[in-house]
Amino acid sequence: MKRLAILGSTGSVGEQALEVAAAFPERFAVTALAAGRRVEKLAEQVRRFRPGLVSVGDADGARALRAALGADAPPIEIGDAGLAAVATAEADLVLSALVGAVGLRPTLAAIRAGRDVALANKEVLVMAGALVLREVRAHGVRLLPVDSEHSAIFQALAGQRPEDLRRILLTASGGPFRSWSADEIARASVEQALAHPNWSMGPKISIDSATLMNKGLEVIEARWLFDVTPERIDVVVHPQSVVHSLVELIDGSVLAQLGVPDMRVPIAVALAWPERLPLLDAESMPRALPALDLAATGRLDFETPDRKRFPCLDLAFAALRGDEAAPAVLTAANEVAVARFLAREASFPSIAATNAAVLDAHFSRSGAGILRTLDDAQAADAWARARARETSSSGVAA
Repeated sequence: MKRLAILGSTGSVGEQALEVAAAFPERFAVTALAAGRRVEKLAEQVRRFRPGLVSVGDADGARALRAALGADAPPIEIGDAGLAAVATAEADLVLSALVGAVGLRPTLAAIRAGRDVALANKEVLVMAGALVLREVRAHGVRLLPVDSEHSAIFQALAGQRPEDLRRILLTASGGPFRSWSADEIARASVEQALAHPNWSMGPKISIDSATLMNKGLEVIEARWLFDVTPERIDVVVHPQSVVHSLVELIDGSVLAQLGVPDMRVPIAVALAWPERLPLLDAESMPRALPALDLAATGRLDFETPDRKRFPCLDLAFAALRGDEAAPAVLTAANEVAVARFLAREASFPSIAATNAAVLDAHFSRSGAGILRTLDDAQAADAWARARARETSSSGVAA
């Protein structure tokens, strides 16, 4: 029986992880859950899984959760302290599925408490990859990828010698605007940007997929997860989302991981590793998982990404090749820019424009590029958010 603690239980990845856990009650026990403001959904999860500890975003949420659960309410923690409490609760594996920079501190807390971590919160490694990997090595824990692309690489590299890896190829669906012209993309609405053709994801990740920033962040994440330089990471657009990523070995062999585009598969790989869960035969899954039918799938297409229409991808490579703080600056600016677009306060192209302006401003600073501690990473994050808000409000990126 593996004990699970979940940071971000009411988000898309958290809900799907609980779906997997519920299908295999003999394998998993949910010991702690952390959510933000979706109190009603959290209450449903508490009733079903009976965790010993939960956390919500604020005191109002805690009062609402206690009222909803009554005498059955477990201990309820609040805010950052609550996230840390869930991250360090009694568990064999902590699923880090928060969105954005908020996931860094509790993920580090889990690692320092000796917990293995299944990582779906890519900003953790984007913000402070070197720092996080130092802590992973120091505490002897495992960091298991949950993103479908990094899970595919992780699976393809199983049994391979590190010195035999030549190149990583991350696949990208291309998002909803893959075939749109630059003029059409400039006029894109929020609804159009959220309409991902293959994957069911939260709003922030869906917008990142539309700009290809999601792939850029995954490039940065892959650099740390698999200890490769930026020159050994490539991106290829694969609109069918059947090949989830590939690795090229030094003898020219290319290994790929294929499957239907369903996040429950990489989630299950991380939750059960080193075992496999029989998802195709799990009758208790509320949504059946179809097997991959290659004949029905037919052709598999691959394209070079258009970096002019989707400039965020090059910004990510530029940040990765820059100083240690540059990726933290980029992801923070991007969170602000995406939030403004989702709030209908700025255009779709303003996301890339804001990111570029903030990254350029960072590179012109002196003495701000070294990340020695968590505070350094959070200082870079705070500076970038303030600069992004200034950039947006000035009209430069509107």
